[in-house]
Amino acid sequence: VCVCVCADLLLHHHHLRRYFSKLVHMDMSLHSMEVVNLLTNSVDLPTEFVHMYISNCLQRCEKTQDKAIQHRLVRLVCVFLTSLIRNKIVDVKDLFYEVQAFCIQFSHVREAAGLFRLLKEITQQQQQQQ
Repeated sequence: VCVCVCADLLLHHHHLRRYFSKLVHMDMSLHSMEVVNLLTNSVDLPTEFVHMYISNCLQRCEKTQDKAIQHRLVRLVCVFLTSLIRNKIVDVKDLFYEVQAFCIQFSHVREAAGLFRLLKEITQQQQQQQ
């Protein structure tokens, strides 16, 4: 329901920047990532918004002091990013260095290692196509 309402607001409201700003700065959680993920699949969101949201998620993981919570957040973010990349919602080139550094920092987390492998595969495929 939230996604439908947000999508309608985003498509028809003249205060788009304000809504994007609220979405980017809301607390990162499974639910907020689900909302953003569903929005990216149903509405053409500005690339800068998606990048800012991803950066916010990465920073939140890095700043979290509790190791158990941090581990859980890192796993969520990696699954989220993998989905965005596989669905071609984000271009790996645009966030490569930031996401690569994140994956290296959290390489002990299985999902981060998997995301790192995905980044490398896509990069190699892009280089072969050139």
